[in-house]
Amino acid sequence: MSHTTHLSFKGNKSYLPSKVCTQCGRTMTWRKSWSKNWDSVKYCSTACKQSAKK
Repeated sequence: MSHTTHLSFKGNKSYLPSKVCTQCGRTMTWRKSWSKNWDSVKYCSTACKQSAKK
């Protein structure tokens, strides 16, 4: 873990990037699991992704 990433986060989610779910309109905050594909994330959950395909 780099110190710059750790220091910029400070345990406060307001420092993390966010975007709006294209299906339900909820605000999604960046997650570590989305770090490699953050630009392509469109849905906040599997349920939103599945309902968008219907």
